[in-house]
Amino acid sequence: MEEFRGLVVKSTGSWYDLEKENGERINARLKGKFRLKGFKSTNPVAVGDWVRFHLEGDAGVIHTIEDRKNYIIRRSINLSKQTQIIAANVDQLFLVITIDSPPTTLGFIDRFLAGAEAYRIPTVLIYNKIDLYKTNEQKAELAHWQSIYRLAGYQQIELSAEKKTGIDQLKELMKGKTSIFSGHSGVGKSTLVNSLDENFKLRVNEISDYHKTGKHTTTFAELFELPFGGKIIDTPGIKGFGTVDLENEVLSHYFPEMRSKMERCKFNNCVHINEPKCAVKEALDKGEIAKERYDSYLSMYHDDEREHHRAKGVRG
Repeated sequence: MEEFRGLVVKSTGSWYDLEKENGERINARLKGKFRLKGFKSTNPVAVGDWVRFHLEGDAGVIHTIEDRKNYIIRRSINLSKQTQIIAANVDQLFLVITIDSPPTTLGFIDRFLAGAEAYRIPTVLIYNKIDLYKTNEQKAELAHWQSIYRLAGYQQIELSAEKKTGIDQLKELMKGKTSIFSGHSGVGKSTLVNSLDENFKLRVNEISDYHKTGKHTTTFAELFELPFGGKIIDTPGIKGFGTVDLENEVLSHYFPEMRSKMERCKFNNCVHINEPKCAVKEALDKGEIAKERYDSYLSMYHDDEREHHRAKGVRG
């Protein structure tokens, strides 16, 4: 039986669109009850995966997933003990943020960034809809957020997908790479993707004024070729990003500004909370680490701790 190699370019639940190495597209499904060893996921195959398959009639049957360079996942919404792979083999992540309409929270950003750091995916923060920020309060909040993530070492760009402001800068960052766009529903991801190429016709919905949240416009992840070189993966809006497999003992490693300081802590196992002579706490006092980032670290640390205690209680 002849074997083929293909890139997963679209996931629609139980079926996948594959692109063969010669550029031909084919519809495929998984072989039998396909499971990844030691990996409890609602979707064993994700957009960005390279797979091996054979043909049964006109359809492909996926039997092997090649080793991934990286992946980014979240906890499944309905199945808390399982995960959902958002995308695989990604060169960079663009996290699309809006100060308003709808508001993005710092806690959401920090959890998302920690997850990306854990899977070694470089992240760029995109502040979208800057044309809407006209009051002094909005401008001051934007500047404050930018100062927080400047201290953390993240690249940040300002955009208006509607006005196409900053699009050329974004295209330069995307050339020759596979990028993923993510963020809450309603932050303008689909409009942003459409602004990269006039041939993209992703559905774009208005923001719900009543709920101040976005309506889901993208149902499944999909990979698009860019006319100026590179690829993008468009994903469904995400209301929350659960940190997966981030143990408390190493959580600070996923905060770059903390990671760069921790070697100077007195204790090798310092978790930067109550220990004496902690270089991270000293940097915090000096303003070298933003208080908001440290507060997010504490929140994530104690959330995990509560999960751990609840799990112990159930087992006992």
